Parts: sequence; C-alpha cells; structure tokens
Amino acid sequence: MAESHRGGAPLVLAALLASAGVLHFVIPSSYQRIVPRALGNARAVVLVSGAAEIGVALLLAWPRSRRLGGWLAAGLFVAVFPANVNMALSGGIPGAGFPLGSPVLAWARLPLQVPLVVWAWRIAAGDSHERRHPLRAGRRGTG
Repeated sequence: MAESHRGGAPLVLAALLASAGVLHFVIPSSYQRIVPRALGNARAVVLVSGAAEIGVALLLAWPRSRRLGGWLAAGLFVAVFPANVNMALSGGIPGAGFPLGSPVLAWARLPLQVPLVVWAWRIAAGDSHERRHPLRAGRRGTG
C-alpha cells in the first residue's frame, strides 16, 4: 500500500482538492444550495470548506506535510458527505441544469466518497510507512 503515495497520487489529489476549493469561491451559490440547513450560514460553510480544501491541497503537495494532508483530506471527505447526501435528497443542485441538477448523478456521486477517503488514507499511511522504514523510501522503482 505504500506505493500509492509515490509518483503523482498526492499531487493529483492535491489538484482535485485545490480545484474544488477554488470553485467554492468562484461559484459559491452552487455549493450554498447543497449545504444542509442545520449547519447554519451556508455562505460561511462554503467559504470555510473551500479554504479547507485549498489548505489540505497545499499540505498534500508538500512532501513534509503530506501525511498530515492525507489524514485531513480523509476527514474532509467525511465532513462534506452530509452536503452530498443533501444534494442527492434534493435531486441534484436545486435550480441547476444538467449535469449538476441531475438526481441520478447526485445519487451516483455518494459512493464516490469511499474511494476518495481510501485514497487520502493511503497517502497518509504510505508516508507514515516510509517514516518507519526509511530504507524502503530510498528504493523507489525496485521491488
């Protein structure tokens, strides 16, 4: 499993999170529509979650903080799950056209959170594995 963090895996996840985070600031209304009412001020939730995604992306991009970034990314994917459930229950993003307003895609998106959490966890665990076994970290490409 330590192989999952090598190459571009952390950078790909960082790019995904950074892109999503930026979109929270560029088109906040799309995200505000899926924030569960119980969370209060939807705009604040969207801006905080967007900033969190960008921050976690930076942690993933920097090798020294990658382990922490992986753990925080896994937690972030779990934390945003209620908004994804809310979006599915609402039949997609209310008022949005296809594909964002599609109930089928909104429901199909829910199980995608699982591989995202696993991906982030593997990045975190992979870096943890390297710190415990520094000799293995130097043998990239062998094995």
